[in-house]
This record gives sequence, structure tokens and C-alpha cells, in this order.
Amino acid sequence: MKLSRALFLPFAAVLPALTLCAAEPIYKNDFESAAVDKAPADVMIMAGTFEVKQDGAGKVLELPGEPLDTFGMLFGPSSKDDVSASARFFGTKKGRKFPTFGISLNGVGGYRLQVSPAKNMLEFIKGDEPKLGVPFTWTSDSWTLLRITVNKTGAGWVIEGKAWAAGTPEPEKPLITVEEKTEPTAGRAGIWGSPYAGTAIRFDDLLIVPTK
Repeated sequence: MKLSRALFLPFAAVLPALTLCAAEPIYKNDFESAAVDKAPADVMIMAGTFEVKQDGAGKVLELPGEPLDTFGMLFGPSSKDDVSASARFFGTKKGRKFPTFGISLNGVGGYRLQVSPAKNMLEFIKGDEPKLGVPFTWTSDSWTLLRITVNKTGAGWVIEGKAWAAGTPEPEKPLITVEEKTEPTAGRAGIWGSPYAGTAIRFDDLLIVPTK
């Protein structure tokens, strides 16, 4: 069981949303076996200093609060479609400054599901280009769960995103959806963070599962 200094929840309150999947996971990492103060051995750092930190009785992955830029890390095997990636994110606002964070599929140029608290939005970003946004209320100093899914359909591809607070049920339906005619490029999943508040962003429970 992993205890955060900022959130104390029974493990069962978090576990169903991320790990109780019918399909066998393609990849999962809760960092419990990773060395502290080092990056996980099985990831690719694109930019930033991602390091495993001790957090109470458990471990998390942390991106420091400076410098103020956008940083990312890729994980898991390369995939194209019919796959879902999820993770937990923890951020803290400072005055009127907010972090942003997200999870992606299909490599650096793929779709990223991003929480943008300064805009009160949940967004889809493709590469560096915003594609769609919907209203979303984020709570500082708490864990937020994100799930992005890319599925092949008869007419093309559907990209879906969900976001919800830890300890609450996962939404039954996607909060944001994009239909894509262009075939996605195979690539690894990723997590992203922009510590614009000057405070650290934490990540945990990375998971990739097939959807079919």
C-alpha cells in the first residue's frame, strides 16, 4: 500500500480505477522496486529531471518545480491503436500559478490528454497543437487520474480521454473525444508535466492495457 503525505486513501479506493482490468496489462509501474533519486531504468526521458522519491511508505516519480518548462518521459512498448494508458498525477498551485500535466499515446507526436488548471480545461494536444478542450475543475494538492484510449474503428480512429479525482469512481463515459482519419504512428506512451507554479509534480501507477 502506498501512502501519500497529501492524500490518505484505502488502497481499494485507488486500485479499481487503474489495475482491475479484464485484460492483462502490457505495462505497469508503481515505482516500488525502483531506486530512489534515480530515473526508472525502463523509461526514456525526453526532457526534464524525473526521479523516484520516497513518499511515506511508498514511492512516486517526481518532476521538480524548476525550471519552468514542459518536460516528458516515454514508457512501455511501442503501440499504435486499441490501447489505453493511465496514470495518477499530483500537483500544487501557488497563488495564481498552476501546473499542467498529461498522458499520451503514439509517441511525442501523438495525442496528449492534458489537465490545464489555469484554463479550467481538459484538453487534447497533438504534438504541440491544441485540438479540443472541455471544462474541467482540478483540485490542488490532490491526486488526479487520467486515462487516454486510442481505438481503431471502421471509419478511422477514436481518441478518448477521462479525468477524475482519486477516491471517486472512474467516469463511465469519456469526457473528451476526437475522431481521427489519419492513421496514428506507432509509439510509446508518455507522461508530461509543466511545473509553472514552481512546485513539484508527482506521478504514479503507470499502466497500459489493450482494449480489444
